[in-house]
Amino acid sequence: MAARRSPTTTEPASFSGTSKRERILRAAVEVFARSGYFNAKVTDIAKGAGVADGTIYLYFDGKEDLLVTIFREYTRNYLHELEKRLAGVNRAEERIRITITHHLETLGSDRPLAVVSQVELRHSLKFMSLLSQQEVADYLNMLRKVVEHGQAEGVFRRNLHPQLVAKSVFGILDEMVTSWILSEKEYDLAAQAEPVADFVLNGLL
Repeated sequence: MAARRSPTTTEPASFSGTSKRERILRAAVEVFARSGYFNAKVTDIAKGAGVADGTIYLYFDGKEDLLVTIFREYTRNYLHELEKRLAGVNRAEERIRITITHHLETLGSDRPLAVVSQVELRHSLKFMSLLSQQEVADYLNMLRKVVEHGQAEGVFRRNLHPQLVAKSVFGILDEMVTSWILSEKEYDLAAQAEPVADFVLNGLL
C-alpha cells in the first residue's frame, strides 16, 4: 500500500551534503525504503550515489553498517535539532508541543527515511536491541526531562512516572508515523501535531 504514495523528500542535514559518504548514505536510504533492507543490493546503492561498488566499502563495511549508520547519524542530528528548538523555551507545555511537532515534521518531510526507521530497522531483533540501548534511550531521556521540568513547575501531575510518560509519548508518535507510512491516503503528518499535543497534555479528562 505504501508504494502508492508519492514520497515527499526533504533531506535531513546528516545526509544533505555532496561528499561521497553523504551521497552513499542518502542512496542507501532510498534503496532500503524502495527495495527493503534484505533485498537491497550494494550495486543499486552505488548506482544511486554515483560511485563504483567498491567505493562503498571504503566508507562502510556493508549493508548492515550502512543501516546502523543511517539510524545513528539521523538520531544524533534529530536530537541536536530538537535541543536547539527547545533552547530558551521554559514553559513545560510548550516544550511538549515542540517535541511532538519536531518528531512529526521531521519524519513527515522524508518518507524514505521514515520507512527505514519505522520498518526496515524493525525486521531484526539484533538491530532493535542494539539501537535501543543508546539512541532511543537518549530520546526517551530528553522526553523524561521535559516531563520532570513540568512536574517541578507544578504544571504536570507529580504522581505520574516521568519515564512511563516519556515511553507513552514516544509510542504515540511512533504509531502516528507508522500509520502515515501505511496509509493509502495523502495527508500532512505534521498537521497532526497539535491534536496529538492536545491529547497528551489534556488526556481524556
